[in-house]
Amino acid sequence: MTHHISLRARVIPAVAAAGMLVPVVAGAAPAAAATAPQVSCTSGKAGLAAQLQRDITAALATRTGTVAVGLRDRTTNTTCTLRATTSYDSASVVKVTVLATLLWDAKKTNRYLTSRESDLATAMITKSDNAATTALWNQLGVTKVKGFLAAAGMTQTVPGSGGYWGLTRINVTDEQRLLSLIIAKNNVLSDGSRAYILKLMGNVITSQKWGTPAGAPSSVSVHVKNGWLQRATRGWRVHSVGTFAGGGHDYTITVLTDGNSSMSYGVNTIQAVAKVIHRDLTPTERTAYRYVPTTTPREAFVAVPPH
Repeated sequence: MTHHISLRARVIPAVAAAGMLVPVVAGAAPAAAATAPQVSCTSGKAGLAAQLQRDITAALATRTGTVAVGLRDRTTNTTCTLRATTSYDSASVVKVTVLATLLWDAKKTNRYLTSRESDLATAMITKSDNAATTALWNQLGVTKVKGFLAAAGMTQTVPGSGGYWGLTRINVTDEQRLLSLIIAKNNVLSDGSRAYILKLMGNVITSQKWGTPAGAPSSVSVHVKNGWLQRATRGWRVHSVGTFAGGGHDYTITVLTDGNSSMSYGVNTIQAVAKVIHRDLTPTERTAYRYVPTTTPREAFVAVPPH
C-alpha cells in the first residue's frame, strides 16, 4: 500500500518521508489558550446541544495542537462546530473531493466511469493509494476540481498547486458541505454517484478505519476517509471525515487537526471527540456494541526524493 507522504509523484522538501525525516520540535504544538474558540452546538432535541458542547470541550481539554470539529445530525437537527473556517493542509482527506469531481464530471456527459477509473477510485479511497490519486488528479486537472468546488458551494477549499493535491487547503465548513452532498439527494451529485462514494468509504481497509468511526454503535453504517501528513512546521496533520446512518440517526462528523507531535497523538485526539459524539447521540447503545478501531493505525510511506 502506498501512503501518505507522497503528495503527488514527488514530495516537496517540507514533507517528511521515509529516509527524509524533518525534525518536529518538541513543544511546538500550541496549547489551548483561555481565549481559544469555543465549541458551539445547537439541537432540536432538548438538552443535547449542551451535553455535546460540554463533552466535546472536555474531550479536548488536555489536548495540544489546533483542532477543528464539525457535526451535523439531520434526524435531531443538531450541529456542533469548532474552528469551522480554520484552514488545514488536506492530506488524503481530499481524495473524497477528487472522487466527487470525477463523478460530477462524468455525469455532465452522461457516461459511466471506465474500468481504469473505477480501479483507480477504489484504490484511492479504500487503501488511500497515492499513485492512483495522482493519476486521477492529473486526468481531471485543477480547472475541473475548481469547477466541482464551485458547484458544491465549497468556496473556501483551495486546490494544491503544482500537482500537490495533498496540500489542498480545506476547512470544516466545506468538508461538512461535501459530506452533506454525499448523504442527501441534491443537484450536484447523482444518486448513483452518492451511492458509489458511500460504498467505497464503507470499504476502507481495517488499518485505516480509525478516527471518526471510534465509538460508533453497531446500529449505524460507517463510511470514513482519513488523512495524515507530517511537515517541518506545525507537526502532523491528522484528519478524519465520516458519515453515519441508522439507529434513528443520520449524521456526519469532520475532525481536522494539526500541531500534533505524532500521528498517533492526532488519531487519539480525533477518537476522543468521536467517542463522545457517538455516545451522546446514541446513549442507549451498549459499550460492547461500539466500534473499536485498530490500536496501531498503519503508517506506510513512499521513500521518494524531493525535487
